[in-house]
Amino acid sequence: MTQAAVTTDKESKVHDRSVLAKMLMKVFDLWMVVNEDQLALLGLAADNRAALSRYRKGEPLGANRDLLERAGHLLAIHKNLRLLFPHDRDLAYQWMTTRNRAFDYRTPVEVVREWGFTGLLMVRAYLDHARGE
Repeated sequence: MTQAAVTTDKESKVHDRSVLAKMLMKVFDLWMVVNEDQLALLGLAADNRAALSRYRKGEPLGANRDLLERAGHLLAIHKNLRLLFPHDRDLAYQWMTTRNRAFDYRTPVEVVREWGFTGLLMVRAYLDHARGE
């Protein structure tokens, strides 16, 4: 691979992570998730508000596997909600912050805060199952 191809590939990956950051910030806005919960959903330290500010400006997500996997799961959750509630966007957007019997009357965000990455997988699996996947 030539140096130009390597540089272009790196630039493409940075651009992709920048697009991911913008998409996640838009999803968090739609879900009306507070900053502390946004950080928890991303697996970031509670005092790392600067990261959220950078992502809102379009700076790329960090290139670490945990963060990128979380981003993928969060976007899959958002997609599932839009597919499950196609005629009620308000319900789809409120779902992450609404208490749910399936999670012992905790919100999906609370499940992720309590269980971390495992909680994120639990929420996604619940929605995947609800969609019949």
